[in-house]
Amino acid sequence: MRIFSVILATSIGLSSMNAFADPSPALDRFSLSVGGYYVQPTFNIGVNTDYGRAETGDLKRDHATLGRIRSDLLLGDHQGLAFDYYRYSNSFDASIVRTATLNGQAVTGDASADARLKIQLAQLAYKWWLGSGNTVFGVGLGAAYYQADLNTTARGSLDGVSGVASYSRSDNAIAPLLEVGVRTALSDTVRLYAEASGVKKNGGSTNGHIYNGNVGIEWFPLKNVGIGADYGITKIQLYRDAARYDANLGVKLVGPTAYVKVRF
Repeated sequence: MRIFSVILATSIGLSSMNAFADPSPALDRFSLSVGGYYVQPTFNIGVNTDYGRAETGDLKRDHATLGRIRSDLLLGDHQGLAFDYYRYSNSFDASIVRTATLNGQAVTGDASADARLKIQLAQLAYKWWLGSGNTVFGVGLGAAYYQADLNTTARGSLDGVSGVASYSRSDNAIAPLLEVGVRTALSDTVRLYAEASGVKKNGGSTNGHIYNGNVGIEWFPLKNVGIGADYGITKIQLYRDAARYDANLGVKLVGPTAYVKVRF
């Protein structure tokens, strides 16, 4: 807490020293955006079993709206913090095909599964903004926290043997984050932006990567209040015990985000 207090005091001091200078019109001293991420999820799940590997293949789910919160804070005129959070939770029914080799013969089994999948992702980055005109380029380094919960109950048969199996797994981790972006102010009320980020987790029993990318526009009919919209894609690929390739989870979220933004 003492170190955090020193850092906070230093940041406030730097901001005060630079108060006489205005940042790029593409940036705000502080902003908070709240809205919805309207996506069509596609995911796939694979897991090793006693009879071979079970794969769902790519499954498309119905559109869903995910609550999303973003915030940006400038510390001085060219550095700051950026935060992004959203979560996805839904139930689904899936058909799983299992293949194996028993006694030298290839066999295939079919199963139906009822499952509930929940994923939440939070990103925090320290960003450097390059440029001082209407267009600035940003580079950020930070950390991302992710959690993936999967609970399934499957019924099916393999080589004439029927059975019921339940599977529950919860994985979470903090991983390094890299962000890049560009923002441009077309006028005092209209802005364009494009952003991309990547998370890479190595080591431990769970590893993988998460990629985000989006392009959007903001309009401020009022000085401190505006609306925005962007179109983005999120790809999540996680592996459990990669040495044995025990299980994998892949999720792709594609769609627009609409939000209300307040700025100061």
